[in-house]
Amino acid sequence: MEFSKVIKERYSVRKFKPDMIADDALDQILDAGMLAPTGCNYQPQHIYVLKSEEAIGKIRELCRSAFDAPVVLIVALDENADWKNPYEEGYRAGIQDVSIVADHMMLAAWNIGVGSCWVNAFRPSDVKEAFRLPDNELPVLLLPLGYPAEESKPSRLHAASKEKSAVVTVL
Repeated sequence: MEFSKVIKERYSVRKFKPDMIADDALDQILDAGMLAPTGCNYQPQHIYVLKSEEAIGKIRELCRSAFDAPVVLIVALDENADWKNPYEEGYRAGIQDVSIVADHMMLAAWNIGVGSCWVNAFRPSDVKEAFRLPDNELPVLLLPLGYPAEESKPSRLHAASKEKSAVVTVL
């Protein structure tokens, strides 16, 4: 699909078919995440692919926004591996890096007919404990993945956008 079409048509899918994503499709999605630019190419992301019945059941108990997707990715940040700004203490690239990774995966998914929804509505500490993530890893977002159900459609907010002049300043 043409890139401009992918970014215009992609929407947050909240209703999925129960069909499992094909392994090659999942690999394409994960590969897109691996191509995402990160600070100094440190690649501080750790992606957990939840697709077993046990793992999916657990994430559905912890987060109602898993939307019954057959696959859910936990996109975590390895806080020991992200780029730290040497010019000012406390500024680091980790959250942005894993966000870029997630965005690449969402767009790659849509390009091959797989829907997704960026989810922050969960308790990271509960997810970390339930899936026994290491101390240095922070779950940043969940990414439910699956084939959109027939009745799936963009929310009314999908096409809403501020005027460019409200968010862009040319100096």
